[in-house]
Amino acid sequence: MRPNPLLDRFGSGDVALGAWLSIPSSVSAEAVALAGFDYVCIDMQHGLVDYSDSVTMLQAVTTGASTPVVRVPENQFGHIGKALDAGAMGVIVPMVNSVEECAAAVSAGRYAPEGGRSFGPSRVSAVEGTDYYTEANRTVSIIPMIETVQAVEALDEILGVDGVTAIYVGPADLSISMGLPPANEEPEFHAVLDRIVAACGRHGVVPGIHTTPATAPDRIRRGFTMVTITSDLNALRSSIAADLESIRSGAGARTDSLY
Repeated sequence: MRPNPLLDRFGSGDVALGAWLSIPSSVSAEAVALAGFDYVCIDMQHGLVDYSDSVTMLQAVTTGASTPVVRVPENQFGHIGKALDAGAMGVIVPMVNSVEECAAAVSAGRYAPEGGRSFGPSRVSAVEGTDYYTEANRTVSIIPMIETVQAVEALDEILGVDGVTAIYVGPADLSISMGLPPANEEPEFHAVLDRIVAACGRHGVVPGIHTTPATAPDRIRRGFTMVTITSDLNALRSSIAADLESIRSGAGARTDSLY
């Protein structure tokens, strides 16, 4: 079985930088995967991606050296197992608010006796090799999302679940749960982020978070070591808008023909 580069970054303590895919395209997935990110996550919760899309996108991500990760639509046994069987080496699980929900997510991603994952590695056994079954529990990451005040209050219990090597903060939902706008840099929000990082430090768990190029440096400074810094759709929008604006501003107010 191939090594999981994301787990290697976790073990070294170095910051793992990732990208997010929400466009259902294997071509854009391949382009992002070849850019050199430590991990690339296919978003099946809020992205436009369904399961059949995710399979071809996982194939595309595998062309690069990035760890393929999937965010499943919900914390559901079948979703987690199906993403792993298709080739994901990490699964981000949304809205994990209690120790019971966390334990269920981890169990869904691990074979017995450590969990209850059903055996049927349809694509992944061909990609990862005949030793996948014996190595999967050690090399696959189940990453619960911390997105609510309820989850923060239960954080020490969640982090204590055996098999949790990383958590992932959803900042927009966490902000909303706190009564704040989805995007904010309020002191009380920063205080919760610092509380999460400190709790992860106590438990030896990697703190992850969704960011933008503007907020990533602050989150890394605060101690987050799994940091998604961009997404395909947002990068496309911003790059196209910047290109258009650069030409318009450079052309000034000309009204004569360009030909």
